[in-house]
Amino acid sequence: MSDSSQGPGWWRRFRSLPPRVQVASWIGLVLVIVGSIVGCENGTGNTTTAVTTPAPSQSPSVTTTTGPPPAQTVSPPVQTAPTSLPSTTALAGLATLPVKGRAAKTGYSRAQFGQAWTDDVTVADGHNGCDTRNDILRRDLTNVVLKVGTHGCVVASGVLHDPYTKAVIVFTRGSTSGVVQIDHVVALANAWQTGAQQLSLPVRTNLANDPLNLLAVSGAANQQKGDADAASWLPPNKAFRCPYVAIQVAVKIRYHLWVTPAEHAAIARVLSTCPSQPMPSGGPPATTGPTTAAPPAAPQPASPTPTTAPSAAPTVRPGAFCSPPGARGVTSAGTPMICKLDSTGQRYRWSRA
Repeated sequence: MSDSSQGPGWWRRFRSLPPRVQVASWIGLVLVIVGSIVGCENGTGNTTTAVTTPAPSQSPSVTTTTGPPPAQTVSPPVQTAPTSLPSTTALAGLATLPVKGRAAKTGYSRAQFGQAWTDDVTVADGHNGCDTRNDILRRDLTNVVLKVGTHGCVVASGVLHDPYTKAVIVFTRGSTSGVVQIDHVVALANAWQTGAQQLSLPVRTNLANDPLNLLAVSGAANQQKGDADAASWLPPNKAFRCPYVAIQVAVKIRYHLWVTPAEHAAIARVLSTCPSQPMPSGGPPATTGPTTAAPPAAPQPASPTPTTAPSAAPTVRPGAFCSPPGARGVTSAGTPMICKLDSTGQRYRWSRA
Protein backbone atom coordinates (compact mmCIF):
# COMPACT_ATOMS: atom_id res chain seq x y z
CA MET A 1 0.00 0.00 0.00
CA SER A 2 1.40 3.38 -0.94
CA ASP A 3 1.67 6.54 1.25
CA SER A 4 -1.27 8.15 -0.56
CA SER A 5 -3.64 5.86 1.37
CA GLN A 6 -2.77 7.80 4.52
CA GLY A 7 -4.18 11.13 3.06
CA PRO A 8 -2.53 14.18 1.52
CA GLY A 9 0.92 15.19 2.59
CA TRP A 10 -0.31 18.21 4.58
CA TRP A 11 -2.50 15.98 6.66
CA ARG A 12 0.34 13.62 7.48
CA ARG A 13 2.46 16.56 8.47
CA PHE A 14 -0.39 17.94 10.63
CA ARG A 15 -0.83 14.58 12.37
CA SER A 16 2.84 14.54 13.19
CA LEU A 17 2.53 17.78 15.17
CA PRO A 18 2.23 17.67 18.96
CA PRO A 19 -1.37 17.39 20.25
CA ARG A 20 -1.35 20.88 21.80
CA VAL A 21 -0.35 22.41 18.46
CA GLN A 22 -3.10 20.48 16.68
CA VAL A 23 -5.73 21.79 19.15
CA ALA A 24 -4.52 25.36 18.76
CA SER A 25 -4.64 24.99 14.99
CA TRP A 26 -8.25 23.75 15.11
CA ILE A 27 -9.28 26.67 17.32
CA GLY A 28 -7.62 29.15 14.95
CA LEU A 29 -9.42 27.62 11.96
CA VAL A 30 -12.78 27.87 13.71
CA LEU A 31 -12.17 31.54 14.56
CA VAL A 32 -11.29 32.31 10.95
CA ILE A 33 -14.49 30.67 9.69
CA VAL A 34 -16.69 32.47 12.25
CA GLY A 35 -15.08 35.81 11.45
CA SER A 36 -15.75 35.31 7.76
CA ILE A 37 -19.44 34.59 8.38
CA VAL A 38 -19.89 37.69 10.60
CA GLY A 39 -18.15 39.87 8.05
CA CYS A 40 -20.52 38.72 5.31
CA GLU A 41 -23.59 39.54 7.42
CA ASN A 42 -22.33 43.06 8.22
CA GLY A 43 -21.67 43.79 4.58
CA THR A 44 -24.95 42.63 2.92
CA GLY A 45 -27.52 41.40 5.45
CA ASN A 46 -28.91 44.57 7.15
CA THR A 47 -32.01 45.36 5.11
CA THR A 48 -33.04 48.22 7.42
CA THR A 49 -29.92 50.18 6.60
CA ALA A 50 -30.40 49.51 2.92
CA VAL A 51 -33.99 50.86 2.98
CA THR A 52 -33.43 53.98 5.03
CA THR A 53 -30.27 55.03 3.20
CA PRO A 54 -30.84 53.84 -0.36
CA ALA A 55 -28.18 54.43 -2.94
CA PRO A 56 -29.29 56.19 -6.14
CA SER A 57 -30.32 53.79 -8.85
CA GLN A 58 -30.24 54.33 -12.58
CA SER A 59 -33.08 51.89 -13.27
CA PRO A 60 -36.28 51.00 -11.41
CA SER A 61 -36.13 47.93 -9.22
CA VAL A 62 -38.39 46.09 -6.80
CA THR A 63 -37.10 45.70 -3.24
CA THR A 64 -38.73 43.24 -0.88
CA THR A 65 -38.42 44.00 2.83
CA THR A 66 -39.90 42.39 5.89
CA GLY A 67 -40.04 45.58 8.02
CA PRO A 68 -42.49 48.52 7.81
CA PRO A 69 -42.17 50.95 4.87
CA PRO A 70 -40.10 54.06 5.44
CA ALA A 71 -41.97 57.10 6.81
CA GLN A 72 -42.78 59.86 4.28
CA THR A 73 -42.25 63.52 5.11
CA VAL A 74 -45.35 65.68 4.44
CA SER A 75 -44.72 69.36 3.81
CA PRO A 76 -46.98 71.76 5.78
CA PRO A 77 -49.63 73.64 3.78
CA VAL A 78 -48.57 76.99 2.42
CA GLN A 79 -50.07 79.86 4.44
CA THR A 80 -51.52 82.57 2.21
CA ALA A 81 -52.61 86.07 3.18
CA PRO A 82 -56.39 86.60 3.53
CA THR A 83 -58.04 88.01 0.44
CA SER A 84 -60.24 90.37 2.46
CA LEU A 85 -60.41 92.04 5.84
CA PRO A 86 -62.45 90.41 8.61
CA SER A 87 -66.04 91.63 8.35
CA THR A 88 -66.02 93.13 11.83
CA THR A 89 -65.92 96.74 10.67
CA ALA A 90 -68.44 98.63 8.60
CA LEU A 91 -65.71 99.54 6.12
CA ALA A 92 -64.88 95.87 5.58
CA GLY A 93 -68.58 95.09 5.27
CA LEU A 94 -69.05 97.82 2.67
CA ALA A 95 -66.38 96.17 0.53
CA THR A 96 -68.54 93.02 0.29
CA LEU A 97 -71.66 94.79 -0.98
CA PRO A 98 -72.44 94.66 -4.71
CA VAL A 99 -72.49 98.04 -6.45
CA LYS A 100 -75.28 98.43 -9.02
CA GLY A 101 -77.60 101.02 -10.42
CA ARG A 102 -80.93 101.74 -8.75
CA ALA A 103 -83.79 99.55 -9.95
CA ALA A 104 -87.15 101.02 -10.97
CA LYS A 105 -89.58 101.88 -8.18
CA THR A 106 -92.40 100.23 -10.12
CA GLY A 107 -94.68 98.19 -7.88
CA TYR A 108 -93.48 99.68 -4.60
CA SER A 109 -95.92 100.31 -1.77
CA ARG A 110 -95.73 100.05 2.00
CA ALA A 111 -97.92 96.95 1.76
CA GLN A 112 -95.08 95.14 -0.03
CA PHE A 113 -93.39 94.97 3.39
CA GLY A 114 -96.29 93.46 5.28
CA GLN A 115 -98.55 94.85 7.98
CA ALA A 116 -96.99 97.87 9.65
CA TRP A 117 -95.34 97.10 12.99
CA THR A 118 -96.58 93.51 13.05
CA ASP A 119 -95.32 91.19 15.76
CA ASP A 120 -95.64 88.21 13.42
CA VAL A 121 -91.99 88.14 12.35
CA THR A 122 -88.96 85.93 12.93
CA VAL A 123 -86.46 88.67 13.84
CA ALA A 124 -85.52 89.89 17.33
CA ASP A 125 -88.58 90.76 19.48
CA GLY A 126 -90.88 88.91 17.09
CA HIS A 127 -93.80 87.09 18.74
CA ASN A 128 -93.18 88.78 22.08
CA GLY A 129 -96.74 90.06 22.32
CA CYS A 130 -95.92 93.71 21.52
CA ASP A 131 -96.03 95.64 18.28
CA THR A 132 -92.70 96.67 16.78
CA ARG A 133 -93.22 100.41 17.33
CA ASN A 134 -93.57 99.99 21.09
CA ASP A 135 -90.64 97.55 21.13
CA ILE A 136 -88.41 100.30 19.72
CA LEU A 137 -89.84 103.02 21.97
CA ARG A 138 -89.10 100.87 25.03
CA ARG A 139 -85.58 100.26 23.77
CA ASP A 140 -84.63 103.81 22.76
CA LEU A 141 -86.46 106.08 25.23
CA THR A 142 -85.42 106.83 28.79
CA ASN A 143 -87.62 107.48 31.81
CA VAL A 144 -90.16 105.16 30.23
CA VAL A 145 -93.62 104.89 31.76
CA LEU A 146 -95.76 102.00 30.49
CA LYS A 147 -99.49 102.04 30.07
CA VAL A 148 -101.34 100.00 32.67
CA GLY A 149 -103.12 96.91 31.40
CA THR A 150 -100.88 96.39 28.33
CA HIS A 151 -98.69 93.65 29.86
CA GLY A 152 -95.67 95.94 29.93
CA CYS A 153 -95.92 96.68 26.24
CA VAL A 154 -97.31 100.12 25.37
CA VAL A 155 -95.19 103.19 26.17
CA ALA A 156 -97.24 105.94 27.82
CA SER A 157 -94.41 108.46 28.05
CA GLY A 158 -90.67 108.83 27.98
CA VAL A 159 -87.77 110.98 26.89
CA LEU A 160 -85.87 110.62 23.60
CA HIS A 161 -82.28 111.77 23.22
CA ASP A 162 -82.53 112.04 19.45
CA PRO A 163 -79.48 110.57 17.68
CA TYR A 164 -80.21 112.51 14.47
CA THR A 165 -80.36 116.02 15.95
CA LYS A 166 -79.14 115.68 19.58
CA ALA A 167 -82.45 117.21 20.68
CA VAL A 168 -84.09 116.05 23.90
CA ILE A 169 -87.72 115.29 23.12
CA VAL A 170 -90.47 114.53 25.61
CA PHE A 171 -92.81 111.82 24.35
CA THR A 172 -96.38 111.47 25.57
CA ARG A 173 -98.62 108.91 23.96
CA GLY A 174 -101.48 110.54 22.06
CA SER A 175 -100.82 114.24 22.44
CA THR A 176 -97.17 114.26 21.25
CA SER A 177 -96.85 110.90 19.51
CA GLY A 178 -95.82 112.53 16.24
CA VAL A 179 -92.75 114.23 17.69
CA VAL A 180 -91.09 110.81 18.03
CA GLN A 181 -91.19 108.50 15.03
CA ILE A 182 -89.63 105.16 14.20
CA ASP A 183 -87.26 105.44 11.25
CA HIS A 184 -86.26 102.66 8.87
CA VAL A 185 -82.54 103.44 8.65
CA VAL A 186 -82.50 101.79 5.23
CA ALA A 187 -85.71 103.30 3.90
CA LEU A 188 -88.15 100.73 2.56
CA ALA A 189 -88.37 102.42 -0.84
CA ASN A 190 -84.58 102.40 -1.07
CA ALA A 191 -84.53 98.72 -0.09
CA TRP A 192 -87.16 97.98 -2.78
CA GLN A 193 -84.95 99.58 -5.44
CA THR A 194 -81.76 97.84 -4.32
CA GLY A 195 -82.86 94.23 -4.22
CA ALA A 196 -85.80 93.84 -1.81
CA GLN A 197 -88.31 93.42 -4.63
CA GLN A 198 -86.62 90.07 -5.27
CA LEU A 199 -87.25 88.91 -1.68
CA SER A 200 -90.30 87.03 -0.49
CA LEU A 201 -93.03 88.87 1.42
CA PRO A 202 -92.11 87.23 4.78
CA VAL A 203 -88.47 88.31 4.37
CA ARG A 204 -89.50 91.84 3.42
CA THR A 205 -91.76 91.91 6.49
CA ASN A 206 -88.79 90.90 8.62
CA LEU A 207 -86.75 93.71 7.09
CA ALA A 208 -89.44 96.28 7.92
CA ASN A 209 -89.62 95.12 11.56
CA ASP A 210 -86.01 94.19 12.24
CA PRO A 211 -84.70 96.17 15.25
CA LEU A 212 -81.36 96.37 13.45
CA ASN A 213 -82.99 98.69 10.90
CA LEU A 214 -85.11 100.77 13.30
CA LEU A 215 -84.44 103.84 15.45
CA ALA A 216 -86.68 106.12 17.47
CA VAL A 217 -85.88 109.61 16.20
CA SER A 218 -87.17 113.14 15.86
CA GLY A 219 -90.32 113.17 13.78
CA ALA A 220 -89.18 116.31 11.97
CA ALA A 221 -85.82 114.79 11.04
CA ASN A 222 -87.47 111.58 9.89
CA GLN A 223 -89.84 113.50 7.63
CA GLN A 224 -86.93 115.47 6.23
CA LYS A 225 -85.06 112.26 5.39
CA GLY A 226 -87.97 110.57 3.64
CA ASP A 227 -86.72 107.61 1.60
CA ALA A 228 -83.27 109.09 0.91
CA ASP A 229 -80.10 107.03 0.93
CA ALA A 230 -76.72 108.10 2.34
CA ALA A 231 -75.86 109.95 -0.88
CA SER A 232 -78.87 112.27 -0.40
CA TRP A 233 -79.25 112.58 3.37
CA LEU A 234 -77.16 112.17 6.52
CA PRO A 235 -78.07 113.02 10.12
CA PRO A 236 -77.46 116.67 11.04
CA ASN A 237 -75.66 115.32 14.13
CA LYS A 238 -72.26 114.63 12.56
CA ALA A 239 -71.18 112.53 15.54
CA PHE A 240 -73.84 109.96 14.62
CA ARG A 241 -73.01 109.65 10.93
CA CYS A 242 -70.55 106.78 11.35
CA PRO A 243 -72.97 104.62 13.39
CA TYR A 244 -75.77 105.59 10.98
CA VAL A 245 -74.06 104.36 7.80
CA ALA A 246 -72.71 101.31 9.68
CA ILE A 247 -76.31 100.29 10.35
CA GLN A 248 -77.12 100.70 6.66
CA VAL A 249 -74.20 98.47 5.68
CA ALA A 250 -75.24 95.79 8.20
CA VAL A 251 -78.86 95.81 7.01
CA LYS A 252 -77.90 95.56 3.35
CA ILE A 253 -75.59 92.65 4.07
CA ARG A 254 -78.22 90.82 6.15
CA TYR A 255 -80.90 91.16 3.45
CA HIS A 256 -78.65 90.74 0.40
CA LEU A 257 -79.24 94.24 -0.94
CA TRP A 258 -76.85 96.31 -2.99
CA VAL A 259 -75.68 99.92 -2.97
CA THR A 260 -75.66 102.40 -5.82
CA PRO A 261 -72.33 103.92 -6.89
CA ALA A 262 -73.26 107.27 -5.31
CA GLU A 263 -74.44 105.55 -2.12
CA HIS A 264 -71.24 103.51 -1.92
CA ALA A 265 -69.11 106.63 -2.34
CA ALA A 266 -71.06 108.52 0.34
CA ILE A 267 -70.80 105.69 2.88
CA ALA A 268 -67.10 105.20 2.13
CA ARG A 269 -66.50 108.92 2.59
CA VAL A 270 -68.13 108.85 6.03
CA LEU A 271 -66.35 105.67 7.12
CA SER A 272 -62.97 107.05 6.02
CA THR A 273 -63.22 109.28 9.10
CA CYS A 274 -63.84 106.26 11.37
CA PRO A 275 -62.27 103.16 9.74
CA SER A 276 -62.62 101.10 12.93
CA GLN A 277 -66.38 101.74 13.22
CA PRO A 278 -67.86 98.34 14.13
CA MET A 279 -70.72 96.90 12.16
CA PRO A 280 -73.73 96.40 14.47
CA SER A 281 -75.29 92.99 14.90
CA GLY A 282 -78.73 94.15 15.99
CA GLY A 283 -78.35 95.28 19.58
CA PRO A 284 -80.12 93.97 22.65
CA PRO A 285 -83.82 93.10 22.44
CA ALA A 286 -86.33 95.53 23.80
CA THR A 287 -87.34 95.07 27.42
CA THR A 288 -90.84 93.64 27.65
CA GLY A 289 -91.32 94.16 31.37
CA PRO A 290 -92.32 97.52 32.80
CA THR A 291 -89.52 99.91 33.70
CA THR A 292 -91.92 102.23 35.49
CA ALA A 293 -95.55 101.26 35.70
CA ALA A 294 -97.92 104.10 35.02
CA PRO A 295 -100.11 104.51 38.12
CA PRO A 296 -103.80 103.90 37.62
CA ALA A 297 -105.84 107.05 37.36
CA ALA A 298 -107.25 108.05 40.72
CA PRO A 299 -111.03 108.35 40.84
CA GLN A 300 -112.07 111.94 40.39
CA PRO A 301 -115.14 113.39 42.02
CA ALA A 302 -117.74 114.62 39.65
CA SER A 303 -117.17 118.28 39.12
CA PRO A 304 -117.35 120.74 36.31
CA THR A 305 -114.29 120.95 34.11
CA PRO A 306 -112.23 123.86 35.37
CA THR A 307 -112.11 126.80 33.05
CA THR A 308 -108.68 127.86 34.27
CA ALA A 309 -105.46 125.93 34.40
CA PRO A 310 -103.39 125.45 37.53
CA SER A 311 -101.56 128.55 38.57
CA ALA A 312 -98.18 126.93 37.82
CA ALA A 313 -98.91 126.77 34.06
CA PRO A 314 -97.51 129.75 32.13
CA THR A 315 -99.71 131.96 30.03
CA VAL A 316 -98.89 131.43 26.35
CA ARG A 317 -100.01 132.75 22.98
CA PRO A 318 -101.49 130.24 20.49
CA GLY A 319 -99.19 129.68 17.50
CA ALA A 320 -96.09 131.11 19.15
CA PHE A 321 -92.83 129.15 19.02
CA CYS A 322 -92.23 127.06 22.11
CA SER A 323 -89.94 124.63 23.91
CA PRO A 324 -89.41 122.09 25.23
CA PRO A 325 -91.68 119.74 23.27
CA GLY A 326 -94.58 118.55 25.41
CA ALA A 327 -94.59 121.59 27.69
CA ARG A 328 -97.99 122.73 28.97
CA GLY A 329 -99.47 126.20 29.23
CA VAL A 330 -102.73 128.13 29.07
CA THR A 331 -103.96 131.08 27.10
CA SER A 332 -105.04 134.28 28.74
CA ALA A 333 -108.58 132.93 28.36
CA GLY A 334 -107.65 129.77 30.29
CA THR A 335 -107.56 127.37 27.31
CA PRO A 336 -105.06 124.49 27.92
CA MET A 337 -102.17 124.49 25.41
CA ILE A 338 -99.31 122.12 24.60
CA CYS A 339 -95.98 122.60 22.80
CA LYS A 340 -95.96 120.36 19.72
CA LEU A 341 -94.96 120.26 16.05
CA ASP A 342 -96.95 122.46 13.73
CA SER A 343 -98.61 121.26 10.54
CA THR A 344 -95.34 121.56 8.61
CA GLY A 345 -93.60 119.18 11.01
CA GLN A 346 -90.64 121.57 11.25
CA ARG A 347 -91.25 123.91 14.22
CA TYR A 348 -92.74 123.57 17.69
CA ARG A 349 -95.63 125.93 18.41
CA TRP A 350 -98.26 126.32 21.13
CA SER A 351 -101.38 124.43 20.09
CA ARG A 352 -104.64 123.51 21.77
CA ALA A 353 -104.13 120.52 24.04
